[in-house]
Amino acid sequence: MTGCCGCCTALKPRYKRLVDSIFPDNPEDGLVKDNMQKLVYYGTSKPEKLDRIGQYLEQRLSRDVTRSRTGYVSISMEALDQLLLACHAHSNLFVESFLKMVHKTLESPEPQLQILASQSFVKFANIEEDTPSYHRSYDFFVSKFSSMCHSSAEPETTRIRIRVAGLHGLQGIVKKTVSDDLQVNIWDPVHMNKIIPSLLYSLQGCNMDNDPESPKEDESPGVVAEMVLRDLVCRATFGNITSVLKPVLQHLDYHKLWVPNKFAVKIFRILMYSVQDQYGHMVVHHLMSHLDAHNKDEPRVKAGIVDVVSETVVIAAGGSVGPSVLEVFNTLLRHLKSSVSVQTSDRQRVLDEKNFQEAVINTIGEFANNLPDYQKIEIMMFVMGKVPLLDLEEDVSSGDRKDTLLQTMLLKTMLKVATKYRTVLMINAFPPAFLDPLLRMSLAYDAGIRLIVQEILHTLLDRHDNSGKLKFVSENSDTITWIPKDIQALNLTVEKASQQDIFFIKKNGPQFYSCIYENMLQENNKVDNFEALYCTLALLSIELGGEDILVDLVRLAMGIQNISVSSDLPVTHTCAIHAIVAAYLNLIGQLSAIPNMCTHVSEIIDARKNKAPHLLPDFAFNRSNTEQSYPTSTNVKDELLFDQAVINEALTSRGYDTSTLGTPFTISRLSQSRLGRMDSWFADEVDMAHSTSDIHSITLSIDSSSSSQTPLMGQRGQAPEDITFESLKKIITEDDVERKRSQEMKQKAILEKFQTAPFEQIVAKIDAESMVFQNKLSEILTTISDENKDNAPQHQTTAVFDMQFPDLYVY
Repeated sequence: MTGCCGCCTALKPRYKRLVDSIFPDNPEDGLVKDNMQKLVYYGTSKPEKLDRIGQYLEQRLSRDVTRSRTGYVSISMEALDQLLLACHAHSNLFVESFLKMVHKTLESPEPQLQILASQSFVKFANIEEDTPSYHRSYDFFVSKFSSMCHSSAEPETTRIRIRVAGLHGLQGIVKKTVSDDLQVNIWDPVHMNKIIPSLLYSLQGCNMDNDPESPKEDESPGVVAEMVLRDLVCRATFGNITSVLKPVLQHLDYHKLWVPNKFAVKIFRILMYSVQDQYGHMVVHHLMSHLDAHNKDEPRVKAGIVDVVSETVVIAAGGSVGPSVLEVFNTLLRHLKSSVSVQTSDRQRVLDEKNFQEAVINTIGEFANNLPDYQKIEIMMFVMGKVPLLDLEEDVSSGDRKDTLLQTMLLKTMLKVATKYRTVLMINAFPPAFLDPLLRMSLAYDAGIRLIVQEILHTLLDRHDNSGKLKFVSENSDTITWIPKDIQALNLTVEKASQQDIFFIKKNGPQFYSCIYENMLQENNKVDNFEALYCTLALLSIELGGEDILVDLVRLAMGIQNISVSSDLPVTHTCAIHAIVAAYLNLIGQLSAIPNMCTHVSEIIDARKNKAPHLLPDFAFNRSNTEQSYPTSTNVKDELLFDQAVINEALTSRGYDTSTLGTPFTISRLSQSRLGRMDSWFADEVDMAHSTSDIHSITLSIDSSSSSQTPLMGQRGQAPEDITFESLKKIITEDDVERKRSQEMKQKAILEKFQTAPFEQIVAKIDAESMVFQNKLSEILTTISDENKDNAPQHQTTAVFDMQFPDLYVY
């Protein structure tokens, strides 16, 4: 029968004869182009025959695939491609036949046929269909192309070609389905869990050390996989970006690619550069959620995730970090607190936890860098609210060591955020809700914490990068860099303070001065603490100083000098304090350009050089000093101290009001519990604050020997009574209680009277009260009437019936 059909070729339908004519006797000759043109013309002129043409081509291709006739399979696929390109708009059935043929070819074990089928599918994917088919399924193609991406065929060239063909096939599926919502949902987790790992597997095989700008092979699996991944991510919307991110995170978990995290960083850089800007915050959100899921993992794994978060935040635009900024910071701070609370004797674990903490701090800094300045201040206030409050006067117990470490980490976080902030106006950089707790933290017992707080103040106060020039010791060596006579060699940038800054320092200056004064009294201060305090004093003078606060600054310096004279501080502290005063008076004297003051300061410095060099920064801040280097006595001769009278006269000669300079600088020490409020800031700062009066800074000194006169500040009398906010609140509360109690008693008496007294008695009482009121009112009206009669002009009154009215008013 077959031979009969072969002899009776003319009995075949025309479409079969046309299909048979495109195949040459020798497959190496390729497709018969003339006959192919006839077949295409036939298909376009009679589209109802396309489905039969497709079925017949499918039969021939299946037979050739079974018999491993690779040449004829190639001709069939080429014919299908040309027919599909010319006639795709006329029949969906022909497309179905085409997909069946691609399916059959992909099932072949021959690599060449698989590559050929994937190429045909890519051509099909680039064709836009006029009438999509809603029942079409691509499940097989997703699975097959994904498996091709993991091919391990030999030799290597064949393996690379198969992987590249699989990647191109996945790209074709994405192009074909993602743009049409009525097609199969390619974002379904079933498909994404196959596509994403295949792309990442191909990316893992490429060289990670290549320069991003170096030329790459266009057809290497890594390059193609990156291109496909970018194409997929850029098409993702808000609703399906999660379908891409979850398989990525799972792949990194399964293959333990967080340590080291070089590959993870590269993947998320690709994601952040490809995702639409408005969805960038979703990537950060999923990373933070993934970090929460790994809360119990090793710190190295968590550090790897946090590093990836830092990289993504750097790429993210300012507006794409998402609306829940505080939530992100809260998550990072929670992990930081959890890491600090870990107690272990394993050195490697301790080192890993430390690296994780540094990674969190750096990430918070990078995150804050992409926020506007006002949000950076809010973030610092938010972090400040997380800092546990410890006793400011006594050493912490062993149970509070973790809180001290947490304080240190959180303050380092604030310092990192502060470095990203650019101060314009001090009133914006130091809102009261941030300044008050920050200054209170500057009085913590731990010297390291106090040093970090001073560094935060330096970062926010320094608008002209002067802090590095003010250090006594250079960062690269232990050489003393202080120049005592001429500050011009420091190349400081000094600008006149604005009115807003002057108002700020007048209002908040006493708080700064008091905290600096108390910091000088700390017995566990180190050289770095004293140097930081000098830098804070100098920055206040440079950034906010001027004629308005010069007297206050001098008064503070003289008060600091009195500390070292009258207190029982160690000799090292005494020398450092005297050195600070010398350097500071030299600085503000030259900044204010007062000759007499500069001369006096220079004379004292020269005298110290000859007789007491340990009172100058050259000696006091030398880290190589030993205990034997210092003198045994802390007494300082008067000739080596700065004379307040001479400085007072110098300031007065230039027109400064020195009325407050003679008042000694004394404060009431802070002593609160761990959670206590700052009930008293200053004792005598009311005199210094010319523009404001803080309720916390009022101090009354009552002399027991005289009740009519108040002793001057500094005279001996009874212990000063601090009028604090709590005491005033208590008095007011007690008065309110007494008043409320009396009112309740009166109301109760009235109620009992109306409930128990007879009705006639109540009416008589009310009538009596009414008569009293009526008599009083009549008396007042009579008095007013008499006064009017006395003041009224005397004229004859006319009776009403004698008056003449106009006709308009007469009826």
